[in-house]
Amino acid sequence: MERIASFTVDHTVLEPGLYLSRRDGSVVTFDLRFKKPNTGDLLSNSQMHSVEHLVATFLRNSAGKDAVVYFGPMGCQTGFYFLFDGDKLTNGQAIALLQAVFAQAAVYDGPMPGCSAAECGNYRNLSVEEGRACCAWYSRLIDRWTEEKLTYPAK
Repeated sequence: MERIASFTVDHTVLEPGLYLSRRDGSVVTFDLRFKKPNTGDLLSNSQMHSVEHLVATFLRNSAGKDAVVYFGPMGCQTGFYFLFDGDKLTNGQAIALLQAVFAQAAVYDGPMPGCSAAECGNYRNLSVEEGRACCAWYSRLIDRWTEEKLTYPAK
């Protein structure tokens, strides 16, 4: 059986950041790493869920919304995947979009998007404050990110 691409990344040396995970045809996958794996220092369910609601909402309301394919959490609870149409956004434009969206989410002062029983099957574990704090931290981390920094560290 073939190993999937994400299992070929050495998670013992992977630092928080923004990485180009793969390209499948025109679909590009960015790995938004928040926590270092294998340290026991994972995002809580509430943090993951709150960031997901804020960032997905802002991405789908951004100028680049037509290029957005998906934004969601990693099962390992160390970050998120952002999938976009590489025919509509360059990697540099996608970085700029993420920088803008995380900066916007970091200062968001409204109600949590999608925070009702009708809109979300687990709406009770959402927190604007937790989501905003995580987005502020990540916004500072990727503020000066460039295409040259998208490469995973060498093994």
